[in-house]
Amino acid sequence: MRVAVSVSVIIPMAVQEPEPTALLDQLPPDIEIILSQEAGRAASLNAGAAKAKGAYLWFLHADSSLPDDAWQKLQQAIADKPKALHYFDLAFAGGSWLMKINSWGANMRSRFFGCPFGDQAFCIEKQLFEALGGYPETAPYGEDHLFVWQAHKADVKLNRIAARLITSARKYQQNGWLKTTLLHQYLWLKQWMHVKCQ
Repeated sequence: MRVAVSVSVIIPMAVQEPEPTALLDQLPPDIEIILSQEAGRAASLNAGAAKAKGAYLWFLHADSSLPDDAWQKLQQAIADKPKALHYFDLAFAGGSWLMKINSWGANMRSRFFGCPFGDQAFCIEKQLFEALGGYPETAPYGEDHLFVWQAHKADVKLNRIAARLITSARKYQQNGWLKTTLLHQYLWLKQWMHVKCQ
């Protein structure tokens, strides 16, 4: 019989942001949950990780919604590949055809370019996370992308979990789909070219 692995959930929070009750209700009742509020997302993620008592760290965004089998599939993934950086497939709330394009693009980027983003719920062994140096706090953006790049350089394998996590499309609705999509792709490609040339 497979024994469940100790996992701590870290959720970075903006100042005065309300608790993500919908997400919290989807998590196992006995799991450690750390709501971390620091100046900057990377600092918030690292601070939460430092407090965590679990052997594995599961980084979730507050506006995420988990599939019903997320916990079971995560436990199986850890058991199968304990030294991997795990991530989930992504879908956007709302289901419009424009956001389906973004979902498809994010999932293809993850599989073929080996670059999932932070809203895909990274999970990694705490000891390995610390060895990689955590999230870079000096980066102006893209700390998740840079963390994945550090994992690649250290020969840490990525492992896709075949379950779709749903994330909010709020930024696209507020700022416009085309503008937000083009901006995200520009910033990602700019940072990707920079790290490839190092």
